[in-house]
Amino acid sequence: MEVHRQLGCGFLEPVYQEALAIEFTSQDIPFVREVKLPLAYKGQPLDTGYCADFICFSCVVVELKALARMSGTEEAQVINYLKATGHEVGLLVNFGARSLEHRRFVLSKSA
Repeated sequence: MEVHRQLGCGFLEPVYQEALAIEFTSQDIPFVREVKLPLAYKGQPLDTGYCADFICFSCVVVELKALARMSGTEEAQVINYLKATGHEVGLLVNFGARSLEHRRFVLSKSA
């Protein structure tokens, strides 16, 4: 990905988030940054919500990380966000490793 190619690893997540927003704009990818997504428990809204790094194309949750090594917790986090918000597609991108790491998640409505 261009952002990782230009910046490499070693920056904090907000740096990659800002650079990725520039890249999305230059590629005409529709996105909203730092979107608050409401969460509910047993039908009751929670005061605590989730702030998505990006929502692209009005339906893809993009979660950014800047970790030297992912532990697996990050993947569970994305899956939980998808389940909790009803979005079906998520993308986890880790800029912290020497090579860019990314994983796509798809949850069906019936899951």
